[in-house]
Amino acid sequence: MNFTLFNSSKGQYVIKKKAKPLFTRKEDKPLRLSPFLMNSIAVSLLIFSSLLILSCTCNADSEKERTLAMIKPDGLLGNYTDDIKKTIIRSGFSIVREMMIQLDEEKAKLFYTEHSAKSFFPDLVRYMTSGPVLLMVLEKYNAISDWRSLIGPTDAKQAKISHPSSIRAMCGSSTERNCVHGSDSRLSAAREISFFFKDIFPGVFIYIHEYIYIYIYIYIYIN
Repeated sequence: MNFTLFNSSKGQYVIKKKAKPLFTRKEDKPLRLSPFLMNSIAVSLLIFSSLLILSCTCNADSEKERTLAMIKPDGLLGNYTDDIKKTIIRSGFSIVREMMIQLDEEKAKLFYTEHSAKSFFPDLVRYMTSGPVLLMVLEKYNAISDWRSLIGPTDAKQAKISHPSSIRAMCGSSTERNCVHGSDSRLSAAREISFFFKDIFPGVFIYIHEYIYIYIYIYIYIN
């Protein structure tokens, strides 16, 4: 839709286009938010709820951290579980909780939402739903960085060269089939632990966080 302005310096009328509105209304239809604004709200709420969950992770000893560890399908099917758990305990971690589950397609897509636009996403979902996974909540000083160091580089082939004593060097075979997962930050740890172990972080904000992820999933795959 256009509107006309009079330019007094040139003595002529100028036709200009109106900026795209944040709010749109179609004939006989209720007012709705533009996709850009809807996505901005979703991302803002996601960050806000993650920070609120993060504030719940503080223990009596504030220096201790918790992180999510996952043994992926190739790790379980390759019978590496016992060796990985022995390495975890030997490295000073406490296993606060553990649970074996079979991810379905919907849950795998929700968990890996941040990778949804990447070309490897369909293969990732197929791989993560190809067998059961073992989830563990690990705790120790500097748990997040120490667990990331222990599992080694994402590319298991590279790990065998540069980090031969790492878990991925022991049981991984490629970038995709790299045997284990570890949270990469305190924010990620809070989100990922609450994704699977909701009772560890009680409160309404966890459910807000989950609904935001459901919204993003619906928006990407249905709209």
